[in-house]
Amino acid sequence: MKQTRRELMKAIGGLAAAPAIISAMPKAKRYPIAFSTLGCPKWEWKTILSRASEWGYSAIELRGLQGEMDLTKRPEFAGDRLNASLKDLAALNLRISDLGSSANMHEIDPAKRTAQLDEARRFIDLARSLKAPYVRVFGDKIVEGQPKQASLDRIIAGLKELGGHAKGSGVQVIMETHGDFPDSPTVLQIMKGVGMPEVGVLWDAHHTFVAGKEKPADTYKALAPHIRHTHLKDSTQSGADIHYVLTGNGTVPVREIVGVLAQNKYRGYYCYEWEKAWHPEIDEPEVAFPHYAKVVGLYLKEAGVIPR
Repeated sequence: MKQTRRELMKAIGGLAAAPAIISAMPKAKRYPIAFSTLGCPKWEWKTILSRASEWGYSAIELRGLQGEMDLTKRPEFAGDRLNASLKDLAALNLRISDLGSSANMHEIDPAKRTAQLDEARRFIDLARSLKAPYVRVFGDKIVEGQPKQASLDRIIAGLKELGGHAKGSGVQVIMETHGDFPDSPTVLQIMKGVGMPEVGVLWDAHHTFVAGKEKPADTYKALAPHIRHTHLKDSTQSGADIHYVLTGNGTVPVREIVGVLAQNKYRGYYCYEWEKAWHPEIDEPEVAFPHYAKVVGLYLKEAGVIPR
């Protein structure tokens, strides 16, 4: 049958209105889970976002992109491309949970220390542009041949400097429980030494449990006022060798960690740090990421967390 001009225009008008109708529909609620791009080192920007959305993630932790760990050098986050990337995120109702820098605060050598602090400052500036609330840095090491306190003082000084740079930006600097700092007493000593709201803690619960030998509830109790973000992963251990495994298949009490956080009204993201970039032998992100979303989604449901 032939359509009249009026019927044709009416049909076209209906199609034109469809996007507006779709955009007005309520967006699906998701659990506050994120994954680090450390787990998908080969994926392009839009692949990362589409798969995060498909598997029910709320946010992305940017820790490198396609082999480039210095995010400030990626074209996706510069000039007009940055605005386009923000639109890509908004279109899929995703956020950036944080930026993972490689900056270490323990460095003694003046040139190396300047480079580390410069990287962190550039990441803070980028985080502000990307509307990301946090930038991760490392305390990293207690320098051999020096008193422990000398390393702590150096780390505290670096964090204070970065906190001053972040002041007023809406970005906070978070030191990860990593390297020589998997124990909550030392991390707490650093936080008290810094004493700035612009500086907090990224609780890598794997490190505090496996290396720090701490119970999750004890770590949380000690660091609760300072915890802004979390890293979760599972592993098995044979002697000194640690092998990362899919969530729920190892000896790290991930369900218990999630429960501790949820019971204490933690409002940040439960971020999956699958270290594929450093350990290429572990499962592919196409396997690990949806598995984590399913398993941790169940843990969050059990803990009474409501999708947002």
